Order: sequence, then structure tokens, then C-alpha cells
Amino acid sequence: MARIAKKEKSDGLYRAILTLKTEEEVYNFFQDLCTITELRAMEQRFEVAVLLHEGMIYNDILERTGASSATISRVNRSLAFGYGGYQTFFDRQEAEQPQQEEKP
Repeated sequence: MARIAKKEKSDGLYRAILTLKTEEEVYNFFQDLCTITELRAMEQRFEVAVLLHEGMIYNDILERTGASSATISRVNRSLAFGYGGYQTFFDRQEAEQPQQEEKP
């Protein structure tokens, strides 16, 4: 179910992100691109997605992250009915975990 939502104005941004090679480059790019408030909001939504993926319930997520119930619901809808971006990350992370654990 690959839905494509492309907009000409955002293509350049996505291509720019794809050129970044290290965590430090990504960090620096987003520090330049976003305000602290924007970064914190994205970080919070990502944390909520991880916790929902792990099976944590809304009240515990709210208490742990300080995210509003509206934010938790929005992220949950994205996980269930979104474009699959979060799931792509989770799938790739899970595929890499056995490799990471094998390294001494």
C-alpha cells in the first residue's frame, strides 16, 4: 500500500536529507532547519511512535512523555493508517538488531 504524496516544493528538502551520511550531519542539518520547538515536537512524536509500537498504553505514554492525548492519537493514526514511514523504520531497525547484538 505505497501511497505517494509528492509536492514539488518539498522534493528538494527530501533530496537534501538523503544526501546526509552521518548522524552528526543529520543533527546539524536539522539544527539549522528547525527551531528548538519544532525539533522537540518531532522528537516527542517519534518517542510516542516508539512507545506505541512497543505496546505501551496511552496513559503511560502521556505520563512518560508529556505528550497530549491529541498528539498520541495523531501518532497512533499515522501508525495505523499513515504512509508506512514509521513502520519502515521499525522494520529496518528490527532487521539490524541481530547484527548489532552479534558484534563483540
